[in-house]
Amino acid sequence: MEYGVDRIGQHAGLLNGRVALATSPSGRTSGLQSTIERLREVCSLQLLLAPEHGVRGDKGAGENFENAVDGPSGLPVASLYGKEASHHLSEEACAAFDILVYDIQDVGARCYTFISTLQILLEDCARYGKRLIMLDRPNPLGDMAEGMLLRLDTRSFVGCYDIPLRYGLTCGEFALMVNHERDLGCDLQVIPCLGWNRHALFPELNKVWVMPSLAMPRFETALLYPGTCMLEGVNCSEGRGTADPFAILGAPYIDAETLTARFNAMKLPGVIATPLYFTPSASKYAGEMCGGMHLHVTDAHRVQPVALGMQLLALIRELYPKHFSLLPPLREGDMPFLSKLGVIDRRAQRSAADEYMKAISIKAPSVTQLVGNLSGGNQQKVVVGNWLNNDPKIMIYDEPTRGIDVNAKQQIFEIMWNQAKQ
Repeated sequence: MEYGVDRIGQHAGLLNGRVALATSPSGRTSGLQSTIERLREVCSLQLLLAPEHGVRGDKGAGENFENAVDGPSGLPVASLYGKEASHHLSEEACAAFDILVYDIQDVGARCYTFISTLQILLEDCARYGKRLIMLDRPNPLGDMAEGMLLRLDTRSFVGCYDIPLRYGLTCGEFALMVNHERDLGCDLQVIPCLGWNRHALFPELNKVWVMPSLAMPRFETALLYPGTCMLEGVNCSEGRGTADPFAILGAPYIDAETLTARFNAMKLPGVIATPLYFTPSASKYAGEMCGGMHLHVTDAHRVQPVALGMQLLALIRELYPKHFSLLPPLREGDMPFLSKLGVIDRRAQRSAADEYMKAISIKAPSVTQLVGNLSGGNQQKVVVGNWLNNDPKIMIYDEPTRGIDVNAKQQIFEIMWNQAKQ
């Protein structure tokens, strides 16, 4: 099996002109030669373009950085992850090349930012009349798709296109789809992989796993990531600052034995957990002891990471309702991380909560009040409001007023009567 970069010599005719390369540490041939070095053998490489983490992987997650010079190659580096929020190429950078080559290993998750960078480069190449050559690589998670589509009003740099969270495409296929569906008109050429089974997971390719970023040390990390990345949006460690990010999970308020026992009782396919206490060296809870668990993949083909992530969030919330919470947006006016993932839509959620608080007279200090802290009658009305928000055709009530006060009983009977009239 050959990567696109392994076949670049057969397509050298596409590289006549000044060439720029968008790459990262994962940009290597099957023999582990850097794509930077390989391109310098076959074309006039003039410029490097650096996505998140940098060309050499020396930048932290989410760390902005400016243009620089690459030490090993001596080539100028144009940052695609600077302080400017657009992440687009500058006119100055575009003037320095005729052809852009893209060679970055993705991990098959919509929220991993490399495909967002790729979409922006497609737009820029179309705008400035540049050819874009994709050196394709297999999706390490195979071709299985899983998870919710992205709502268009929640698009961000960690969710740029309405594809599933685990999207099942190679980067070349994604680029072709975007160029066609959005009618960008980019001069796009994809050099595909050769001898590749698209159903295969990465270990079946017999290739060396080169970390796409420091928090993605092995294939199993990438497999779990579309689910356990959801913990980045809540007050629970996703394992950054530990020996096994996105597989080690927990928080100071969690009892490791309890969480692990309940998780394993769900019998999720292809994964099992062991209890763990750990102290992250960075990120959330750095320097604090956390209780949690360590996930172990037992059958990679059966793992459903997105379903795992959703059920894990629900379990932690059920076990620790007084401690568990969503993290606020990083910037004023921004969306919470889980909204960016498409897991929840806080704006629509808040609007619906406001609507039903008024419509069925739920008495609470605010829509952020924990349901468990409300009176029995108001808790029952919250349940009814959740059902009504899903616009059901049939609702079955089974003793809906048991154990609640007379006033709440009357209000619930009025809700039922109004529904019957509709």
